[in-house]
Amino acid sequence: MKSTFLAWVFRMPLIKRWSLMFCHKHENIAEHSHQVAVVAHLLTLIFNKKFAAEENKTCLSPERAATIALYHDQIEIYTGDIVTPIKYHNQELTTEFKKLESVAENLCLETLPEEFREDFSGILLSENIEPEYARIVKSADIICAYIKTLDELKHHNYEFEHVKENLENKLEQRKQYPEVCYFLDTFIGSCVTSLDKLTINRRE
Repeated sequence: MKSTFLAWVFRMPLIKRWSLMFCHKHENIAEHSHQVAVVAHLLTLIFNKKFAAEENKTCLSPERAATIALYHDQIEIYTGDIVTPIKYHNQELTTEFKKLESVAENLCLETLPEEFREDFSGILLSENIEPEYARIVKSADIICAYIKTLDELKHHNYEFEHVKENLENKLEQRKQYPEVCYFLDTFIGSCVTSLDKLTINRRE
């Protein structure tokens, strides 16, 4: 069987995020997915090393979290980037978009040779992703959107002011997860720092 799976993956850079908003720097779903994978990997390591034992919880696989994150927006090859205010405008729209996303997930899976579909079903199909990994990837997704928002505001793009407020509310809700609190305290401050300041801090 000839597969189109990789051909679709390599078209991810063509799908723009924030499609209804003016952006100082454009972003596509390929680079966003990479960033989410990096953050998800780090969040999982933080959870394992600092909080799993004290909460009497099983450690998670950073590699699995990162892999799920790499593919978490692949369905947008078929659906495009559906902006949050539209997707969650009302319950009816949300329900229909969720149905569409489920169809798109299965379309992605079906582009693979059949012998590999079982391996990818736990990565591409949201219904097969364990809740603890879904939590990590969702937190990483919100964090990356927040960093993007801070960067746009740094460049005086005030269209992102309401986005920052919405994302801060979401992050506040996710502070129930200690790895998120640790990440925000430790890493977020430097994410929009200038190169000069990063270099100075390293020398110090």
